[in-house]
Parts: sequence; C-alpha cells; structure tokens
Amino acid sequence: MNLYTINCGHFKLDGGAMFGVVPKSIWNGLNPADENNMCSWATRSLLIETGNRLVLVDCGMGDKQSEKFFGYYYLHGTDNLDRSLAQHGFHRGDITDVFLTHLHFDHCGGAIKQEGDQLVPAFQNAVYWSNEAHWEWAIHPNPREKASFLKENILPIQQSGQLKFVTGKQEGDGRLATAPFPEGFSIRFASGHTEAMMLPQVRYKGRTIVFMADLLPSPGHIPLPYVMAYDTRPLVTMTEKEMFLKEALENDYILFFEHDPQQECCTLRQTEKGIRPDRFFKLSEL
Repeated sequence: MNLYTINCGHFKLDGGAMFGVVPKSIWNGLNPADENNMCSWATRSLLIETGNRLVLVDCGMGDKQSEKFFGYYYLHGTDNLDRSLAQHGFHRGDITDVFLTHLHFDHCGGAIKQEGDQLVPAFQNAVYWSNEAHWEWAIHPNPREKASFLKENILPIQQSGQLKFVTGKQEGDGRLATAPFPEGFSIRFASGHTEAMMLPQVRYKGRTIVFMADLLPSPGHIPLPYVMAYDTRPLVTMTEKEMFLKEALENDYILFFEHDPQQECCTLRQTEKGIRPDRFFKLSEL
C-alpha cells in the first residue's frame, strides 16, 4: 500500500464559524483571520494505492460553481486536484474509487464536473462511495445544512449509476465498520458534524492513520470545546472527539487533517490541559 497527499486548493471561511464559542482573541492565534474575519483552509485529500485499486478520499469543491459562489469562499493558491495527482504520476482516469466522507460541497464538489450543459462524474472510471443514512440526510437537507448540500454535487452521482453504499458489520460501540475495501482499510462513523460522516482508518507501515474529515478539521480543534458552529450536534461532537482522542492517544494513531492550511499530520500527547498535538509532520515523511 502507498499513501499520497492530494492538495485540492485553499479557500476561506469565517473564523468565528470555524471555532464556535471560542473567542477570536484565542482562535486568532491558531489561524489568523484577514480583515474580513476569514481564515484560510485547505481541501486536502488522501490517495490510497493498493493492489489494482486507487482510492481517493474526498475531492475538494471543484470549479463548476458560479463566480458569485466562489466569491463567498475566496479560492486562492496554486494547488488543485489535477496538478497534485500528476505530481504522483496519476490522473483522474486512474481513480477506481472515490470515498466521500460526507456530502458537504467542500468535500464532494469535485466529484462532478460541467461538460457543456451536462453534469457528469469527474472520475469516469470510479465507483463513488457514500452510506445510506448520510445520503438520505443530504438529499433531504435540513435548513441548517441546506447551503452545504448542493444538489448539483450530489444527484448526478446517483444518476450516473456509479454510486454505491458501504456495507459491513459495525463493531464495539458501533463506530467502527468494515467495508468492501482492501485489507487494512476500515471506517469510523461520527454524527456530530453531520449524520453518519465516515472517517477512513488505514494501517500503513505499521501505523494507524485516521483521516479526520470534519470531526477534527485541524489540530486547533483538538481541545474539546473547540467545536465548529457548522456542527449540527455540537455536544455529540464533543463526546465523539473525547472518545476518539483517548483511543488515538492510547494506540499512537496518526491524525491526517483535511483542512489545516499548514499541518498534514500529527501524533498526540497527554498534557495538564488534556490531550494535545505532539509531533507535526507530512505524510511523505513516514
């Protein structure tokens, strides 16, 4: 198995929304805001090469939305999915599986592209993976999340015939499941941010790596009260974080961050204030 970091670009979100009840005087030291109170965030995907499969975990927000839409999110930088794939010797046609942690636009927008007046899969040879509970949640969105679940990103996946739902037995507390993926790949579920978000967990070079998606968008969200205002069930998020962080510390997991603009990975340590980041590094350094 080989793992690769795929950088899909940077965008901006309101700092207060990203850190919830934490005051700006504290969070601004973690991710400094611009004059509009906006902070820069990454859309960082994970590419898993194993056997004859090439699994892409999330795919950024794509580029098919309107100028007005992107005016809200301030795309910037030179990174994009195609350029990042090419740096590792791959292109879209090589992808066999697109694993979508959840269907918010910054995680799945790149799954569908515009060709003329048609919306078609951006990965023509891939199976797209979601789960039934989250799919139903996304296609019948609540008012709070409606602006994040865009039908043009979601419905064409099903219409293409390339959509499949993960299956498998849930174990223990119900948060870890197996799926139709290669050995060493399993799935954790979390429902504080949105219903049935999936976090891939991969055994690699003798270590366990967990793709954090929006349970922990960045290392700055590791302290328990640091919960995004976007989360639909913030108290559930806190419980899920606490359980995961204890397990991750005990088992020396590596956390892979989708949204931190600088840091890709970290390990954890126990401090007087609770569990905190220990060592930061790039995935390529393993």
